[in-house]
Amino acid sequence: MNSLIIIATFLISLAIGFVIGMITRKKIAESKIESAEQEAKRVVDLAKVEAENMRKEEIFKAKEEIMNSRKELDQEIKERRSEIQKQESRMIQKEENLDKRSENLEKKEQEIDREYQSLENQKDEVNKLYEKQVEELQRVASLSKEEARNYLLSEMEKEITTEKAKLIKDLNQKAKEESVKNAKEIISYAVQKCAADHTSETTVSIVNLPNDEMKGRIIGREGRNIKALETLTGIDLIIDDTPEAVTLSGFDPLRREVARIALEKLIEDGRIHPAKIEEMVEKAKEELNTTIKEEGERAALETGVNNLHPDIIRLLGKLKYRTSYGQNVLSHSIEVSNLARIMAEELGLDAKRARRAGLLHDIGKALDHDMEGTHVQIGVDILRKYKENPLVINAVEAHHGDVEPQTMEAVLIQAADAISASRPGARRETLEAYIKRLESLETIADSFDGVEKSFAIQAGREVRIIVKPEKVSEDTMTILARNISQKIEKEMDYPGQIKVNVIRETRVVDYAK
Repeated sequence: MNSLIIIATFLISLAIGFVIGMITRKKIAESKIESAEQEAKRVVDLAKVEAENMRKEEIFKAKEEIMNSRKELDQEIKERRSEIQKQESRMIQKEENLDKRSENLEKKEQEIDREYQSLENQKDEVNKLYEKQVEELQRVASLSKEEARNYLLSEMEKEITTEKAKLIKDLNQKAKEESVKNAKEIISYAVQKCAADHTSETTVSIVNLPNDEMKGRIIGREGRNIKALETLTGIDLIIDDTPEAVTLSGFDPLRREVARIALEKLIEDGRIHPAKIEEMVEKAKEELNTTIKEEGERAALETGVNNLHPDIIRLLGKLKYRTSYGQNVLSHSIEVSNLARIMAEELGLDAKRARRAGLLHDIGKALDHDMEGTHVQIGVDILRKYKENPLVINAVEAHHGDVEPQTMEAVLIQAADAISASRPGARRETLEAYIKRLESLETIADSFDGVEKSFAIQAGREVRIIVKPEKVSEDTMTILARNISQKIEKEMDYPGQIKVNVIRETRVVDYAK
């Protein structure tokens, strides 16, 4: 019984405790829920505040960007307005200038109109005067202008035609017969009476040695002797395996001659050292100067040319050491002088002037290695400097056709120069090379548009070019000549200069049927 009561009491207590626990737990849960709701409300309120702050901040930033953009836009608008104002100012200035120009042009136009009207009035007055003069002439002659013209022409034609035809025929026939005969006689007689020795000068000279041991003495210790000789003379000494010989090489014949004389004196003396070399080179120069003077005097004496300036005589002597295509220029000048004298005597011309011009025609070649310009121009300048006869100077200047000859003696110098230069054996240039050079000149000229035909003349010193007048105008002729000259300079090797002569002519041909 007691146990049942205890159990019941236990169960009742347990139930009461369970109920109390459930109630307590419910209250605790409700308290937690209420606390959570409050926390959630607080978080939501805080989020709203932060969102409002962010919204305000973004609005502020947007307003600030709008303000900056507005400032930039205002600045750009100001700059554009300033530029537009500048452009407007320039346009206004241009309009003012145009207005001024327009006013000036109107004034000029009015002046031109006034001048034109004045010229028209003058023209009318001239025409009236001309008509009055024609009427007066017709009244005096009792003939009209056309009748007088036809009458004069018919009368002149009757009188002149027969005599003109006969005279032309006789003169042509006489000129043909006498010119051929006289030319043959003069040339054959000149060639018969004038004969000169021609030596082939080269760019090297050979000095013979008494023995091969002399080569070592010429070279000297560590080459000091040969170096001293080459330095003082400007000539290269070639000492090779050639027995008992030394070769002197150089393009300047005067320096090569000095080196040859000095080396021969050193070999003869036997004492070879730098001091002795310097002494012998100076003696060789003095000896060469003496030889040059003697050769110039000999040439003047041989040709009978007197009263030459001493400097010109020295230049003539230098021509002994100058060659042109292997032909000695001094011998060539003497030959030309003699040929010109002989032809002048045969034709009854001034023989003294002819031989003087012939001797001096190539005087410029004595200095053309040292001065700028062609040997013709250099020679002319030299002769003018020493007050030579103007007619002799003209003959020298015209001997290659650079200027028109003023005297018959100048023409004879051209002929004598051609005879001496073209004589077989006088010059070393072969016929094949000569023809090839002429063909090259003509080929270059023919390669240009508008060239009809070209002719290389005067031994290749001039190329004469005939152009088509419908393709080459007078204004473009100068340009064409310049282009041809530049192409010749670029593609060809030749001595002296080549004259490019461009000719343009218009021909009209008609046939009476």
